[in-house]
Amino acid sequence: MTTTETTRTTTRKLARFTGHYAEMVAAMIIGMVALGPLWPSAWLERADVGALVMATDMTVAMVLAMALRRHAWPRIAEMAAAMYLPFVALLVPYWLGALSGTALMVAGHVLMFPLMLAAMVWRRAEYWH
Repeated sequence: MTTTETTRTTTRKLARFTGHYAEMVAAMIIGMVALGPLWPSAWLERADVGALVMATDMTVAMVLAMALRRHAWPRIAEMAAAMYLPFVALLVPYWLGALSGTALMVAGHVLMFPLMLAAMVWRRAEYWH
């Protein structure tokens, strides 16, 4: 018995890669909406705690989505780090007064999305098929 595997075109691979990225972003939005109301509102009054809560909500949902798609745990951990670490790194300038609470949130997202993309490109075999 022989089996033949069809090779996907570059356009199809790019579409699937983009789809993986979009699925993770959708999971993150769902996480913010679903998990956000569970936190005490007093915690969210502080920009630093609010940023970590939001990063946690997004990361939890994205980890669940990746686990359901049967990604390897090391890849899931890399993606979670790409999402969470920008916010953690920006806490120091925030605490030193170099960033406002709004700037903390904006800069965290500005860094997070390209870092997620970089993690996907670095591990192309996981996402480019």
